[in-house]
Amino acid sequence: MIRSMTSFARKEVRGDWGTLTCEIRTVNHRYLEPSFRLPEAFRELENRFREALRSGVKRGKVDISMRLQAAEEVTQSFEISDEMARAVNEAANHINRMLDNPAHISALDILRWPGVLSVPEQDYSAVRSEAVDLFAETVKELVEVRQREGERLRPLFEDRLDTMASLVGEVRQSMPQLIDAQEKQLRERFEKARVELDPDRIAQEMVMLAQKSDVAEELDRLDAHIGEVRDTLQTDEPIGRRLDFLMQELNREANTLSSKSIDAGVTRAAVDLKVLIEQIREQVQNIE
Repeated sequence: MIRSMTSFARKEVRGDWGTLTCEIRTVNHRYLEPSFRLPEAFRELENRFREALRSGVKRGKVDISMRLQAAEEVTQSFEISDEMARAVNEAANHINRMLDNPAHISALDILRWPGVLSVPEQDYSAVRSEAVDLFAETVKELVEVRQREGERLRPLFEDRLDTMASLVGEVRQSMPQLIDAQEKQLRERFEKARVELDPDRIAQEMVMLAQKSDVAEELDRLDAHIGEVRDTLQTDEPIGRRLDFLMQELNREANTLSSKSIDAGVTRAAVDLKVLIEQIREQVQNIE
């Protein structure tokens, strides 16, 4: 299964307490790097969210945002400490009696004093339970989106791999003719230089030419790596890092093929191979 590392998912749930929304955005990254923006009441859930995220996402930079919008009918209540308010008022009056020009103390002045006015702690237990379920659903949707987007790349990979395999086959098929042509050119150079054709010398030159131009090993490795990429694309594990490694190996063999080239056609095939490998590698950077 091919999974993209760039994706987005959004889910929301409504209740008597209001509306809870969860959004998850992911981009490519070498490791799994989650970042949470949660309401203060949900901070204790962050570790549970991290575990749920790891169950579906293995790599990527992940931004998680959760917002709670209270229902309009939910009114905010306050608690006033009558005892503290009286104490503040008496203290203010006591100071005023000591002053020549006392200032008037208002009700708002008393309410601003720490401990006089407080907001009762709300019970978020029901909302927390909804938040856990909502996050799990959002992660599930995110994974499905990543799979759909990743699978859209499969035809691109398969098309490039087919073309690469065809190029390798063409080079392999042409090598005997290229070696024969090189031998013919070597003999012609000897004749043109009017050098006596020593069979041993010709045999020695041909051995050196064959060793220099022997690309059978590179072609075999190219075929093996192409086959390994095809097999990797069929696995259900995160494959991005392995594909990236295989692209490096394919590029190494294509470079060696180019350096050993004895024909413009082989050089052109090696360049085409490197172009195809780079096209795949660019997409692999976004694969989980």
